[in-house]
Amino acid sequence: MKPCNQSLTSQLRHFGLALVLPAALLGAFTFPSQTQTATAQSAGGNRPLTIRSDIQEYDAKSQIITARGNVQMLYPARQIQATAAQAQYFSKERRIDFSGNVYILQQGGNSIRAEKVTYLIDEGRFVALPQGNRQVESIYMVEDSELGGQNTTPAPKTPNLKPAN
Repeated sequence: MKPCNQSLTSQLRHFGLALVLPAALLGAFTFPSQTQTATAQSAGGNRPLTIRSDIQEYDAKSQIITARGNVQMLYPARQIQATAAQAQYFSKERRIDFSGNVYILQQGGNSIRAEKVTYLIDEGRFVALPQGNRQVESIYMVEDSELGGQNTTPAPKTPNLKPAN
């Protein structure tokens, strides 16, 4: 049996880790060290689209920016955030190709997880492709106007799905 003060010390350590760890992780995502930043602006409204990454290259002839390593995109005008291993911004076509563990989050909670995602800026459209034998995952926040027991029709039964091999 542990002495009372060892148990209390252990509990305080766990509590301290529970407080410090999320803050440290947030800091790692919010303030990455030695990252490159590129900001693209649309011709009409001049709204910034910021891409941060470990390495970035710009080809002036093709007007393509390639960002690699811990890619983070922030597009406040469309309320979109994204992370990926790599991203390419094709300024002439006004599209961004993300690849490698892509996660896109829109304000309101809608999200997409895939291996590759193309974002067509002018259309505001995402095209997502899975990795190998996996699937794309999208989560959409749907407002349910019938909350509070008002729904008189029960939801249909969902068949059991077999896992993909």
